[in-house]
Amino acid sequence: MINRQVVLAAHPQGVPVADDFRLVTAPVPSAGPGQMVVRNLYLSLEAAIRSWLDGTANYFEPIALGGAIRGPSIARVETSQLLGFEPGDLVFGLHHWEDYSLSDGNTVLLRKLTPNPALPLSWYAGALGGSGQTAYVGLHRIGGIKSGETVLVSAAAGATGSMACQIAALEGCRVVGIVGADDKAEVVLKELGAHAVVNYRKEPDLAAALARTCPEGVNVYFDNVGGATLDAALMTMAQGGRIVGCGMISDYNNAATPTPLYNLWQVVERQLKMQGFLLYSYLDDLPAASAALESWLLSGKLKAMENITQGLPGAGAAYSAMMAGTTQGKNLVAVGEG
Repeated sequence: MINRQVVLAAHPQGVPVADDFRLVTAPVPSAGPGQMVVRNLYLSLEAAIRSWLDGTANYFEPIALGGAIRGPSIARVETSQLLGFEPGDLVFGLHHWEDYSLSDGNTVLLRKLTPNPALPLSWYAGALGGSGQTAYVGLHRIGGIKSGETVLVSAAAGATGSMACQIAALEGCRVVGIVGADDKAEVVLKELGAHAVVNYRKEPDLAAALARTCPEGVNVYFDNVGGATLDAALMTMAQGGRIVGCGMISDYNNAATPTPLYNLWQVVERQLKMQGFLLYSYLDDLPAASAALESWLLSGKLKAMENITQGLPGAGAAYSAMMAGTTQGKNLVAVGEG
């Protein structure tokens, strides 16, 4: 048996390209005391991985050149000497882009899955996993959304943004999405429950476009983008508005030269609250989030948007496409046998 791995071939310069990744083979790991070996089924492609590719640490250590790419996955336990985990168990955890991963359970992300047979397993990495849970927790715990409020969502056709739009609409909010393409605008309006959408690529003055679209101001801004989009949104916030800092993907590909912000005075002038968050700091909120998400998905009130690449060899190209902004919904790689 061999273990295919996708490793880091080069530190990306700007948007990652397929050649920054390389497929290699290695021995299948063996589980020692306190460890288990899992067979990866679905890799969850995350924008946060981008910062690990530059060779500098943030809240996780960087990935070394030649090292397997680290990322969340849905996996099945193959062998186990780890208390509480048995062969056949389905788990979600921080593993690597490879067929088989060794785990010692020492991560806050690791949890057993008990999937509902009426729902696709892949949804537990997206709509029922980090994407849906992040949107739910961010809107409720950080944003404190209330029915009748205006909620603005950037990267509204993305994995988390698409969920945030729908959840806010289900909670009775007026939802405005920000996107970068007409096809994404159509999906956000027609399928995700948004009441209005702004294509920033078509607006020479994004702040003015947002002001026209949100004449009474924005109560909650769910920010996945940062940079110039955040700067424009600051000029559109209502008094006492809340900004949910979920991600800043506009600068992930140029972390050494981040976009300057000019409108931060609005935090004072408009008495705004702005808070960033990481989902694993809100683990106590996940049961309620999961229950609500599953109920909405089963009833058809919530749509799971997926973009699944078949086969581990395509993981690098799939990640590159996501970071170039050409995809919609949750990006996954079905690892496959071949």
